[in-house]
Amino acid sequence: MPADGPTEALVRAAQGGDTIAMNDLLDLLAPYVGRICGPIALEHGPDAAQEALTAVFRHLHTLWEPAALRGWVRRIATWEAVRVTRRAADPSGRQAGRRGAFAAVEVADLPAPGDPSLAADVRDVLSRLSPEHRAVLVLRDLEGLDEREAAALLSVPESTVKSRLHRARSNFRKAWTR
Repeated sequence: MPADGPTEALVRAAQGGDTIAMNDLLDLLAPYVGRICGPIALEHGPDAAQEALTAVFRHLHTLWEPAALRGWVRRIATWEAVRVTRRAADPSGRQAGRRGAFAAVEVADLPAPGDPSLAADVRDVLSRLSPEHRAVLVLRDLEGLDEREAAALLSVPESTVKSRLHRARSNFRKAWTR
């Protein structure tokens, strides 16, 4: 979803109170937000995407530079996906500790590339990672951000992103090969 002239004009119109432009903008953003929230929040992906789009709707007036739309939305979607997943895991609000923990995955025969069960297997393995680890994987491997950019987006030190990425990839590999 490139931030081009028409998209920037749509943002400006939505910021000016044009409800049709706002609706069109949210329709344009929905697939992108879903691609970010889905792998992080897993079964709570639709809820996270809805929360992210609601936040975009409520706070669009704070976006000073329409050309920065994609990064701004990426940040909101990532934060909401992690928040919704944490809230769903512990409705009391306490942060239950799953750091580094993952259950064993039994994969008898790996499916061939293109096999629909492959997506289910990847999703199953992803579910063994913490939301923070999934967020780093999505930002690095799907969104193509470097460690510095991911650290800024997640508001954590670059060393934290590097260690989370290392652990996430290692745990994913271990779970996948079991």
